Amino acid sequence: MTAPARYERVTAPDGGTFDAYCAVPESGSGPGVLVFQEIFGINDNIRGICDRLAGEGFTALAPDMFWRLEPRFERKDESGMPDGMALVQRLDFGAAAGDITAAFAHLKGMAECTGTVGATGFCLGGALAFLCATTARVDGVGVDAAVPYYGSAINDMLGNFATLDCPTLFHYGNHDPFIPEENIRQVEELVADRPNATVRRYEAGHAFSNWDAPSMYDEKAATEAWGHTLDFLRANLG
Repeated sequence: MTAPARYERVTAPDGGTFDAYCAVPESGSGPGVLVFQEIFGINDNIRGICDRLAGEGFTALAPDMFWRLEPRFERKDESGMPDGMALVQRLDFGAAAGDITAAFAHLKGMAECTGTVGATGFCLGGALAFLCATTARVDGVGVDAAVPYYGSAINDMLGNFATLDCPTLFHYGNHDPFIPEENIRQVEELVADRPNATVRRYEAGHAFSNWDAPSMYDEKAATEAWGHTLDFLRANLG
């Protein structure tokens, strides 16, 4: 069960403000989880992820990462890919890093957050969750755990592994047309000597967790990955 969801207003580093969807457990508080969007924006799928996390006892916050380009941009399924890809190509990852830190600070300061904070995200959001884990710091402290799902842009920031110091679980599909096998192997090699980082693979393609994209969704892989995600967050966030 969850309390009624709402939108929070987050102040960006440059003084602007942006929306973030928030779902809170029925108990009224819990460990925090930042949820980072796919290219489709904060849509039914991402709101549903937040609601499911709240149902598991977490306070979930999904910041609108496209707010500088098109606030509240939202598309439902594969038909929205051209619009979403056009926004990704214009996304300023430097500004996004600042917005991620602002969302992290906002969640950490909410009365409904009991202190620890994790990050997860899907596709574009997988890379943003990785960016969060490696760059976002509040009072010198980063997130307590990260779970990036099939983040294709992670391979554009491999240098960030030097600052990855929280437990991290990476999810990938073995048949992902957007993430070559060698890119997954690169990540596996970089975490091989890290006892707190794991790569899990599934017999699925890209966006296998997105139930709003029928041609991509793989129920078996999504269910398995979600179970691992919940176990990982519980173990590292309390």
